[in-house]
Amino acid sequence: MHPRSDSFDQPPSLPPNTSAKRDWRFWLIFLSLTVSFFNTALELCSVSTALPTIVDDLHGTQFVWVGSAYALAATAFVPLSGSLAEIWGRKPVMLSALIFFAIGSTICGSATSLEKYRWLSGISAIQGVGGGGIAALSQIILSDLVPLHERGLFNGMIGLAWSLASGIGPVVGGALAQRGQWRWLFYLNVPFCAVAGLLVLLFLKLRAPSSTLREKWERMDWLGNFIVIASTTSCIIALTWGGVQYPWSSARVLVPLILGLVGLFVFIVYESYVPKYPMIPFSLLSTVTGASGFLQTFVMPILLICIVYYLPVYFQACKGASPVASGVDGFGIAFTVAPSGVIAGITVTISRGYRIQLWTGWVIAIIGLAMISTLHADSSRGIAIGFQIIAGVGIGIISTTTYFPVLAPLPVSSNASALALFTFLRNFAQVWGLTIGDTILQNAFSKRLPDDFTSVFPLGTAIAYSVIPLVSAIEEPLKSEVRVAFADSLCVLWQVLIGVAGLGLLVSLVMKALPLHTSTDKEWGVNDSGSDKSLLAQRSLEKSRESLV
Repeated sequence: MHPRSDSFDQPPSLPPNTSAKRDWRFWLIFLSLTVSFFNTALELCSVSTALPTIVDDLHGTQFVWVGSAYALAATAFVPLSGSLAEIWGRKPVMLSALIFFAIGSTICGSATSLEKYRWLSGISAIQGVGGGGIAALSQIILSDLVPLHERGLFNGMIGLAWSLASGIGPVVGGALAQRGQWRWLFYLNVPFCAVAGLLVLLFLKLRAPSSTLREKWERMDWLGNFIVIASTTSCIIALTWGGVQYPWSSARVLVPLILGLVGLFVFIVYESYVPKYPMIPFSLLSTVTGASGFLQTFVMPILLICIVYYLPVYFQACKGASPVASGVDGFGIAFTVAPSGVIAGITVTISRGYRIQLWTGWVIAIIGLAMISTLHADSSRGIAIGFQIIAGVGIGIISTTTYFPVLAPLPVSSNASALALFTFLRNFAQVWGLTIGDTILQNAFSKRLPDDFTSVFPLGTAIAYSVIPLVSAIEEPLKSEVRVAFADSLCVLWQVLIGVAGLGLLVSLVMKALPLHTSTDKEWGVNDSGSDKSLLAQRSLEKSRESLV
């Protein structure tokens, strides 16, 4: 977190990174980041599948906040984690995030009742604080170790861990839930966190700016943190309640949603003019390329989360697949996102460019979604898997490459703030994606479900997801009509996502071809000797930048 500076158009070339070639210590640190990222992704993807079984086993009823509390905390506290990392150092914040995640996992796994669901939701929120911090710090630490022009491959490898977790997560969650061993979904996080924490503690030795305890406290943007946490919480409360606990027209949904959105706008204005050390400097969004990158960062997770969550609905409702089998059917996208992301990252490293990759990714994603939108209740499973592979290739390219227009216009000293906002937008977009998907499906179901269905199940669309396991037991011709209703309703969702992807493509057209940094931030680099001159040269260039604009 650096003092406020004006916007800039294009970064000057920084001195090349002269650090020694990467040794075993670097690879152990990178392993700890990858394991941590894999752990949080596996938790998110596996627990969502097992949640109905968990609720039933604990004899609970009001469980909406158990999952939502994690998403809320993992999103709302991300900017704070970036701010803490910039002021207090990467290692203590990363270790704290791992500890939060491990403690939350242990207590969730030992839960015996959901009746005190508010307490359990609080524990899930603690776990979410750790998960969000891990996601942000993994990216920030990687930026301290690897210059931007080489980071494509490493981002792709971290994406590979996420893809593997998202692919096996639903299968693992469903399998353990069916065997009554769902607690291990939480307990398994503890040894992963212990290994990652030990590697970070022993081998992560990054230089950190020296300052007194008082100076660190004074640099904290307390009011900015309060505004963004409160506003994000208000938005997510509304998005969680809307259409589930209360109608979208209810004041209990509209009031927190409006207050949250207004609060986020106030946060942007406040950060632009008031604090000396803003948590989210306005310079992050002051360039066309940077703004385009952040908007694409927000759009991409909406596509991915909707496909990952709602394609299994198609396989279960229309093809009669079990939860585990539908997870296997989703391997088509899970195992293409990462390889395509790795390849895209390599091409960025080789070409030192990112625009062609992003344009290609958006076009392929649109084509894949258009193909998915043609699926009907009687489409073959092979065709459905093939279509999602095409969409997965496009989304994989986008997921890795949006990183570069975000960071290319900025000095390397802004990495922590930029990557905290990057992670915040990705997490926040997932909540919006699920809300958009649920709203569209509920409206589509209400228009397409046959009257005979609503006579058997009076709650209609309110229990549509609960009825999915019972579709195979419904007598014909009602069963076929219900399957057609599910397929046609999902088709509406895919068509909306085509428009969302089109928006991403349009936004990407305004990016400029900026050079990628060839150095890391020496102020936060590996703590070795002989780098003082490089550090002074880098800081001199950045001060020159500020004096020229």
